[in-house]
Amino acid sequence: VQLVESGGGLVQAGGSLRLSCAASGRTFSSYAIGWFRQAPGKEREFVSRISWSGRNLYYADSVNGRFTIFRDNAKNTVYLQMNSLKSEDTAVYYCAAGSRLATESGSYDYWGQGTQVTVSS
Repeated sequence: VQLVESGGGLVQAGGSLRLSCAASGRTFSSYAIGWFRQAPGKEREFVSRISWSGRNLYYADSVNGRFTIFRDNAKNTVYLQMNSLKSEDTAVYYCAAGSRLATESGSYDYWGQGTQVTVSS
């Protein structure tokens, strides 16, 4: 599975962005997808994850209520809708695919190259 993120950019605090994670491969619909982020000087952290069916969702406390994850298996794409963005959301965002639901980055087998999100205050 190859993953490509897009949709990052520069946005003012309080604004919104929608990230996309497009996947290649016929087995995409069988994978759980996670979103992670890494800010400068910090470790990579879990943001959200979604089951292969799209019915099982989970969010980090820091984004719960502001971010929404969803997927369209027909388009081989997972999305992360980010609303009410804060300066502390500034980071490189990565999507990852794995065979089981998890919040640990080590549980995911395939990673995208990342997309930069910058929130100005």
